[in-house]
Amino acid sequence: MEVSFLKINQFAYVPTPHHQIVKELANSRFLSARTQKMADPVMLYRALLLKSFMEKRQSRAVRIQKVTNLMATATLNAYDYTTTQSIVTKTAFYNVALQLLGFQVGLDFELDHPFAAMTQLKLPIADVDDQLSREQLVDAWYRLLNTRTKFGQTLIDYLAGEGYYAQFYDDQNLNRPLFFNGKAQAVFDTSNLIHDVVYVEAPLDTDRDDQRDLLKTEIIRPANTEDGLKVPTVFTASPYDQGTNDEAADKLTHDVNHPLSRKQPNQLTYEDIQASDVQSELPAPRRVNGDTDVAEETFVKTWTYSLNDYFLARGFAVVYSSGVGTKDSDGVRTTGTRAETLSATAIIEWLHGDRTAFTNRTDQIGIKAWWSNGNVGMTGRSYLGTLSTAAAMTGVAGLKTAVVEAGISNYYDYYRENGLVVAPGGFQGEDTDVLGELTFSLEQSAADYLKIKDTWLDQLKKLTSGQDRDTGNYNSFWDARNLLKHVNIKCDMLLVHGLNDWNVKLSHVWNLRNRLKKEAITQKLILHQGQHEYLNNFRSVDYTDLVNLWLSNKLYDVQNNANDILPDVLVQDNAEPETWHTYQDWGNPSADTYSLSDSRFTNLNENNVFSDHLDDDLFKNYVKDTAKWRRALFTKSHTKMDKHAIQLISEPLKKDLIVDGQAKLTLTAASSENVGLLSAALVDYGKAKRLTAVPQVLAAQKIITGYNWRKDNLREFTFEKKASTYKKFTDAHMNMQNRQNSYRVDDLKPGQYYTVELAFQPTFWRLLAGHQLGIIIYATDMDYTIRGNQDITYTVALDESKLEIPFLSSDANAK
Repeated sequence: MEVSFLKINQFAYVPTPHHQIVKELANSRFLSARTQKMADPVMLYRALLLKSFMEKRQSRAVRIQKVTNLMATATLNAYDYTTTQSIVTKTAFYNVALQLLGFQVGLDFELDHPFAAMTQLKLPIADVDDQLSREQLVDAWYRLLNTRTKFGQTLIDYLAGEGYYAQFYDDQNLNRPLFFNGKAQAVFDTSNLIHDVVYVEAPLDTDRDDQRDLLKTEIIRPANTEDGLKVPTVFTASPYDQGTNDEAADKLTHDVNHPLSRKQPNQLTYEDIQASDVQSELPAPRRVNGDTDVAEETFVKTWTYSLNDYFLARGFAVVYSSGVGTKDSDGVRTTGTRAETLSATAIIEWLHGDRTAFTNRTDQIGIKAWWSNGNVGMTGRSYLGTLSTAAAMTGVAGLKTAVVEAGISNYYDYYRENGLVVAPGGFQGEDTDVLGELTFSLEQSAADYLKIKDTWLDQLKKLTSGQDRDTGNYNSFWDARNLLKHVNIKCDMLLVHGLNDWNVKLSHVWNLRNRLKKEAITQKLILHQGQHEYLNNFRSVDYTDLVNLWLSNKLYDVQNNANDILPDVLVQDNAEPETWHTYQDWGNPSADTYSLSDSRFTNLNENNVFSDHLDDDLFKNYVKDTAKWRRALFTKSHTKMDKHAIQLISEPLKKDLIVDGQAKLTLTAASSENVGLLSAALVDYGKAKRLTAVPQVLAAQKIITGYNWRKDNLREFTFEKKASTYKKFTDAHMNMQNRQNSYRVDDLKPGQYYTVELAFQPTFWRLLAGHQLGIIIYATDMDYTIRGNQDITYTVALDESKLEIPFLSSDANAK
């Protein structure tokens, strides 16, 4: 492992005064009544080192041997050092510290220069003298326990996984939960977790059987709850959790290789297409025939979110529920409506004590979440994160926070863009009906499905009809699936999104965040360099610790200053590996404006006219392999796409510039037909090794989330092996008949110029000095839009068109 590419950024550490450090070290048993009285720092240091290897059932001889394996100087091991020396030097302390953190002498650092390696690794060094006093030793040890190891965890978390806290499982005097530096510790025995199943009655009747829908809910909780401990809940609403219908969904996938159709002009206003909020009358709740505290059913989990597993060892219950229309629940899928939101809030209401659940689907024996402290935090990515956002917007009691990773905020923006049918990245032809069928796992239970088959097929037809792939317009169907319409949020939000996510694009988190700025809540934002990725097992950032700090504060009410410690905006750099920056905000309100005829742009294809029609063989080739199409479109050399795009390239940049927010392209353009679509991309040109599109596994199963508990791979975005010459970093698409908005349709007359404004996907992208900014204007996007291969010619008046781009200098706005 090369140290030069290892940067262990840490943002979740809470600065702690000495008196609190002593208290926390005592609570976690690193300091005992005896060692707190030790005046000699060398003797105390030896005791602390031996404590760090005090795992379950290990003898003193074993622990001494392990300390002996650590080198304090070039000639003395750590145990001999503490038995022969009269002082603890800063150099010796950090030589041993680096080894405890997993770094290897001679490979990662040298014993005569530990601080050089620590600085390069970005590891914290305590502000202590060259000869540590007793108090300085205590403070330095505390800081070391809260320092991240070579494999991404804090040392205290690593020691917990090795069994440090396991020795105290039978000790009733150890605090449970236990918090160290504001974060919950792995003091719970995960070998003795309780798995319950209940059926929550939701305020829904989506299958129209005159009974309220019951929702299967799976609970994993610490055994300590049986002794009266009340714990908060980490809840993940996952429509995929009970299985998916992949083959059936594939058969429903829509053909996108057809012409773009002309739309009938209209004069619609928003009021014309606004979704009705009228709700149908519900059946009465089921009668409760009795009560119990004991669940009847248990389960074996086939899929878990490793972040949730991490919290199971730290005194949180974890709950999974798939919602309406999933296996062992009632109802049908609705893809994004209020019904799915209520599927999630019903679970939260039960956890908070405000809703009924039953032990099974027939006997109507009620069961309460008696083990819950009433506080809930939601987690999950994509559809899971979308439901977290939806639930948060209702203001449901008990929901204290949501950690939303790559969540949708408006389903129209997921499947449509400016009057165009577009695909979520990687899923050409998917739509709400396909997603509905994919997640309708109730279909896998033959008897349950037989009872509601006709209801489901009717629902599926409504999805297909309502989504309206013929026009791509915003309508009441989509308005009912806009999560930003009704905002009654009361919980704090942690938003996480990938800057290269072309599935749930960045407009979702951008629009959500800007809407939440109007509310009296705390919100934080993390932007990473991934696509559609979880972030909890990365080396370069202490994401798990950040979430621990956040949830300990929100769900256990630990006063750890989480709102101040977490950066407002944390962004991973795209040009340097393992590099993160903090900012006060995302989105520069000012923008630089450039005419597209500016002399600083070179028109590589020397054109302002391009055709959307490709020869049949070339078209079929690009459809079969869109990567070939992308290379031909974006490369600076001449290709078969030269006549099918306008390619403008700036002069080499004199300094680094950051594109911070949402760029806009205003085009004066004409179509040769009465239909037309326009696409545009901003491209970073410059030969460089760029970060991999997906994270690479650095070390398999090296992250341990608890003693004899789940393990995870350590991952990171690393440099690609070969340098590339360009990178698309944002794009935009529009139907030319939707020039004003996505529901108003205007006429498009052949040959007539119209002004259209394309808002690019928001981004945060650093362009390096010497690189060039490219503006590519084209029509059909093989990856996202309808692929009609129509004989349409587009003309752009470059001198009447402009780019507005929100640049920051490389150091502006940074904290």
